[in-house]
Amino acid sequence: MPEKVIIIGSGPAAWTAAVYSARASLEPLVFEGAVTEENRLASTLPLGQLALTTEVENFPGFPAGDLSGFLDSAIDEKRRVTMAPHNKEGVSGPELVELMRQQAVNFGTRIITEDVVDVDFDKRPFRLTASDEKVHESHAVIVATGARANYLGLPSEEKYKNRGVSACAVCDGALPRFRNRPLAVVGGGDSAVEEADYLSKFASTVYMIHRRDELRASKIMAQRAMNNPKIEILWNRTLAEVLGDEQNGVTGVRLSGTAGEAEMIKEVSGVFLAIGHTPNIAFLKGKLELTEKKYIRRTAPARTYTSVEGVFAAGDVADDYYRQAITAAGSGCMAALDAERWLAARVGG
Repeated sequence: MPEKVIIIGSGPAAWTAAVYSARASLEPLVFEGAVTEENRLASTLPLGQLALTTEVENFPGFPAGDLSGFLDSAIDEKRRVTMAPHNKEGVSGPELVELMRQQAVNFGTRIITEDVVDVDFDKRPFRLTASDEKVHESHAVIVATGARANYLGLPSEEKYKNRGVSACAVCDGALPRFRNRPLAVVGGGDSAVEEADYLSKFASTVYMIHRRDELRASKIMAQRAMNNPKIEILWNRTLAEVLGDEQNGVTGVRLSGTAGEAEMIKEVSGVFLAIGHTPNIAFLKGKLELTEKKYIRRTAPARTYTSVEGVFAAGDVADDYYRQAITAAGSGCMAALDAERWLAARVGG
């Protein structure tokens, strides 16, 4: 018998969609992704990008404090024992997304720890093929597979992720380790300028590392960077290595020149990559319409509808602008409500 709704993904959008779907008696089935080396290298393991962050200071309802007792009582013991010790300074990314997952489970959400590798949206009910080769049918589908930040692929970059290397200034820029210290932003587009401008509120200096002698950003954004006294643009430079140590994490960057310049070392406490994101849509194989930036295109304002009726998109897989846990969670709620109402009107609930 076909499922009422299948949710693909395991970040804030997916778990929020699962909570709302389960409470609406839709008995959701979630494909949270497979635990494989391929997914690890691609940063697409279950629980999404939130599980790759450390402190979370800007998710409502979780101020700084010791959450040890709450976490022990709220999360299933078998999963709790595999988690890192609580830092007693507020919720961490892995803790927050585990709480979301547990909340969905508490309402009856079923979970399969496999990837969806193929979809057939031409037939109804829809057919989804998992990485274990099993085929599942569903009347409605919510795609909430997120987007992964692009990195340069440097071993030193990987070594210091979450220890000074980040791909989200809004998420991490206000952390104590970055305040009143020099920071580096890699990139030259609008996003890089936005990141640098935001970080300048907290940093002593922000170095923008750009491989060319002119920013790719729009003129108005480029001028904003030029006018900010805390931003220094390092032209014709590429990041060759992130420097650091075990005690402090990131301590500096080694930069190469692209036009014959001598190598340069700058002392920084943080490195922020602003070279774009890649939505996790390979499994769709062109079955849904995409935007110019290759995100899933939503077909109606303030709705999560896609180009296929009965398929809904939530979170960063359809959002190239906000990319926050709280906005992803909000759109997960919207997708569940959209799916519930669509099912009631067309499939009889």
